[in-house]
Amino acid sequence: MEALSGALLELADSGNDAAVNLVERLIASPAENVKRVKARMAALKRAKTFVDWRGGNGFARELEDLLADLKAGVGDPRLGCELVAAFYETDLAVLERCDDSGGEVGMVYDFTAKELFVHYARQCPDKEWLAELVLKLNEHDGYGVRDGLLACAGEYLPEANVRAMIALFQERAATDDQKNGHWLSLATPLARKIKDAPLFEKLMLAYSAMRDRPSGAIPNVHLCTEIARVYAECGDAPAALSWLECIPADETFYQGERDRLLLTIYGMLGDKAKQAEVAWRIFEGHRSAQTLGTLLEQIGAEQREAVIAAAADKILQNKRLKLDDAGFLFAVERLDDAERYLLGHVEQLNGEDYHTLPQFARELEAAKRPLAASMIYRALINSILWRAQSKAYQYGARYWRRLEELAAIISDWRGFTPHAEYAGTVREAHSRKASFWAWLKEMNEMVEETEKGEDDE
Repeated sequence: MEALSGALLELADSGNDAAVNLVERLIASPAENVKRVKARMAALKRAKTFVDWRGGNGFARELEDLLADLKAGVGDPRLGCELVAAFYETDLAVLERCDDSGGEVGMVYDFTAKELFVHYARQCPDKEWLAELVLKLNEHDGYGVRDGLLACAGEYLPEANVRAMIALFQERAATDDQKNGHWLSLATPLARKIKDAPLFEKLMLAYSAMRDRPSGAIPNVHLCTEIARVYAECGDAPAALSWLECIPADETFYQGERDRLLLTIYGMLGDKAKQAEVAWRIFEGHRSAQTLGTLLEQIGAEQREAVIAAAADKILQNKRLKLDDAGFLFAVERLDDAERYLLGHVEQLNGEDYHTLPQFARELEAAKRPLAASMIYRALINSILWRAQSKAYQYGARYWRRLEELAAIISDWRGFTPHAEYAGTVREAHSRKASFWAWLKEMNEMVEETEKGEDDE
């Protein structure tokens, strides 16, 4: 105990604001902690110092620390809800004096504060009062960080209170021409939360009508899909399907989302044939190990090799390179096909695909396919150098090292420019990019030093 006391005193004397605050939180009484929380929120509202983007993380941690104070010092649910609501009311003062480009500060309101409010609200016995508090808080929401409390209202309010909220929002939407869309947008997630699909449909259609869609026009694809999704969530597959059937058959927008929903709906209806049809469409639209698994669930795992072989043939016949298709070939271990596909589309390799191509190159190297790996490294190097991306020169130097090592084991260049000729062309074209060549020189020296050390051993 003495050791702990000593450690706390050291922290308090450290000058670190977070540490000092932690000590004060631990030694304060609940009443003192409430006073500290209120004082800190008042200070937030008074503060004028601008926080630029570099201070965003630190400012967010300060807000998180304030909420930690609140949680540690307040046990009464009603008081806890009041104080979290008061924290939300600092949003204007806080967000107007900081550059929240990274979103760290806003996320404190969107997630941490919301979770803390729900924590208290679930325990609060006076649900009528609680509903009024949330409604009052959302009367003014200039930065859109308070409506999260409404979206999750079903987690802490009985259905009757949620329905009363929806009715109030509908009434306001009917009388407030300036903000009718705002009130409807608050009501729709509540209807979804209480699983009232017809009410959700009514609200969504009202919102669509408010946006001046012509009378009798087919609702937009997103609208139909979302209404169908909620009917499916509520177990009404026929209604869900009927909404998706409102969308023209040749409409491709939102196709992936609609197909995934159709797969669920046909499953609910027990229509295996339609499920298989949709699963095929999903797989053909985006070949991957996941969509292959979805398809095989419908047509049988014994069809795996036949499906893969047919897909590989289609991929190899495609004149346009699709990295997703190449990734599929790697995923199903069709390495010969992956190599053939990439070598057949070398001119289409885009070195800006630096999230995907290096992984392909590593897999080709591991599979003893140095030529295809080299062509990928060339694409990456060419992109880095032509765009003069100095921050990426160190990566380009690594790729160059790999090229030189792979060139030593390539005996047949299959019509592609050999490494020595390629290297000469690049050196001539980019001779003035001194920092790149400096990176390469440094890397070569490090490799030579390492190899010399190994020889000495």
